Amino acid sequence: MKNKLKPKAGKSTSHATLQAADLTDVRDTIRKDAYTGHTAGLAGGYLQANLAIMQSEYALDFFRFCQRNPTPCPLVGVTDAGSRFMTTLGLDLAIDTDAPAYCVYRDGVLIETPTNISNLWQSDMVAFALGCSFTFENALMNAGISMRHIEQNVTVPMYRTTIELVPAGPFSGGMVVSMRPIRETDLDQITKITAQFPHAHGAPVHIGDPATIGITDVSIPDWGNGVDIREGEVPVFWACGVTPQNAAIAAKLPLFISHRPGAMLITDVDERANPPILK
Repeated sequence: MKNKLKPKAGKSTSHATLQAADLTDVRDTIRKDAYTGHTAGLAGGYLQANLAIMQSEYALDFFRFCQRNPTPCPLVGVTDAGSRFMTTLGLDLAIDTDAPAYCVYRDGVLIETPTNISNLWQSDMVAFALGCSFTFENALMNAGISMRHIEQNVTVPMYRTTIELVPAGPFSGGMVVSMRPIRETDLDQITKITAQFPHAHGAPVHIGDPATIGITDVSIPDWGNGVDIREGEVPVFWACGVTPQNAAIAAKLPLFISHRPGAMLITDVDERANPPILK
């Protein structure tokens, strides 16, 4: 049984402590701004999601963009216009408080990274939840496959690529990928395991030479932190939920809000549920 926490507003809780906590305590800690870091390795067994929040006039085009690019943009939930709650993914899942940190953009320019966006909420806002590859990491670790970024307590490395997406309205661009070093002997196994999670980006989109997909230096990610690739390992790349975030930034929406890369919304949905439906 996981430890029970009693987080207090203004008190910081470590990632190591939260790894031993259950979902309820993890969410409560995040909601009280007592944890603002990455969510990899937290609340194992539950679907984690990227966030994309915008005014409703752009929502239909964004929905089309996700539908046309399902691997980097696996849509798992959408709020009603103006609602702060993702009722299909949680009984009490508040979009404005339940991610550890957010990025706020105006006309494509990052203006702040708050831990709560309640004061920015508008009556016409629509929030999209998109599956995250953190979801399948629990299954990989249960199979004995280590996750370097979790071991080192850093945010998974993420990169822009030259893999083009199918545009929709103002949304377009290239795919963003996350990378994990994997032993060559484990490649078949990790492909089979992650293919079982299409709602969390599924199987890798590329294995091996980063230059093939336009990454010039794998040690310098565009987001997150670089990690070592050791002897006998190869870089393995999965589609990443920063992709739609990047497309929305490039579209220069008047107001766009996302999670901070790596700081995900953790839902009440079982990680293996496909489609992800709240029971």
